[in-house]
Amino acid sequence: MTTESPRWLKSSYSNNGGACIEVATNLVTTRGVVPVRDSKNPNGPALTLTPGAWAGLVEFARHSAV
Repeated sequence: MTTESPRWLKSSYSNNGGACIEVATNLVTTRGVVPVRDSKNPNGPALTLTPGAWAGLVEFARHSAV
C-alpha cells in the first residue's frame, strides 16, 4: 500500500488572479487518479478524476479559452 502524498502544482499560466486550480499529477502512476482542488482553499475538498477525465478537461479548456 502506498502512502504517497499529492504534490500540488499550479499552472505557470496562472497570474494569481484568484481563479486557479491546483493538480497533483504525481498520483497517476501509484493510484491511477488526478486530484484537482481550488488553489484558494487548499484545505477544502479535492475532485478526484481519472487520467482520461483530466485529459478531457484540459482539452476542453484549451478549446474554450478566450
